Amino acid sequence: MPRSYDTAVPPVGALLRRYDNPGEPLSCEPVSQGLLNRGYRLATTRGAYFLKHHLDDDPEVIVRQHRATQRLEPLGVPVAPPVADARGDTVAVIGGHCYALHPWVDGRHRDGAHLSTVECRRLGALLGLVHTCLEEVMNHPPGRSARSGRELPPQGTGAETGAETGGRDAYESADPRETFSLIDELLSLIRAAGGPRDSFDVLAEHRLVERRTLLELHADLRPPPAPAGGWVHGDFHPLNLLYRGAEPAAIVDWDRLGVQPRAEEAVRAAAIFFVRPEGALELTKVRAYARAYRRAAGADTTELAAAVHRVWWERLNDFWILRWRYQRHDRRADPQFAAVSALAVWWTREYEAVREAFAT
Repeated sequence: MPRSYDTAVPPVGALLRRYDNPGEPLSCEPVSQGLLNRGYRLATTRGAYFLKHHLDDDPEVIVRQHRATQRLEPLGVPVAPPVADARGDTVAVIGGHCYALHPWVDGRHRDGAHLSTVECRRLGALLGLVHTCLEEVMNHPPGRSARSGRELPPQGTGAETGAETGGRDAYESADPRETFSLIDELLSLIRAAGGPRDSFDVLAEHRLVERRTLLELHADLRPPPAPAGGWVHGDFHPLNLLYRGAEPAAIVDWDRLGVQPRAEEAVRAAAIFFVRPEGALELTKVRAYARAYRRAAGADTTELAAAVHRVWWERLNDFWILRWRYQRHDRRADPQFAAVSALAVWWTREYEAVREAFAT
């Protein structure tokens, strides 16, 4: 069984003893949404916290993420930085596992279907703000922010360098030869499974065969390597953005903070926020979002057009949901498969319209 299915109760007592006046624990309830890590709503006599169990168990990497959010907050980025314990630490290592306390943020998740055109512009501008501020706080020396002049928490020694994320090297696109091998493997797993096949199995087999045909037709369109570009959140999607009313309240889950092609994160996020159940993108909303992002991030249309091509290719070669189900026997992502798999086909058919929505 995958590790993320572990439902062990976190060590609340040992954790709270590290803090000054956190209150007595009243309840600790798992947060149901999210596929990575484990989260809990921890209520005490002094208030509520978000208790996060980091599954990667690498304190140095987690501290880097924490320091980034601490520096982003005074620049106007909506975040929920961790609560420091009595020693000033934000990561508690207990029993070989890493935990952190954050303020509990009352809010709700909203996908693109619930956003007006104006709110789509705000979303694009928000991601552009994230990218420009990350470039500042991760690359400038400790002390004063170059843009705001405010005093920022000190940086760690080498924790924020590009070496932590592979540096600003070129990012290779997916190799279709490897994808063809993966398709064959997944088809074999589906066809060799015992017992009756369900509707998911039937759809998965259909999409795999269909995708193989599309890749054979478009294999010559593989993008060349791309430069990394800049610091990104790494996982910007509706479940990692909390709204309070119409306003973003907090961007959460910075576990994938790293150096990647920035515009690709903008395209990748839009493909999650604005995908319809049938697998099409709401291009009117995409256009409003993308224009606001370009203005806020200082990205030009050429950069966005290249990012559209690379993310399209990524989607054409990606089968992570099927790998979870058939290789890891983890079905939590199954509900996403119908729309995600249909999007790759629709995007191929509507390639020019999608590129135009992002880049004009």
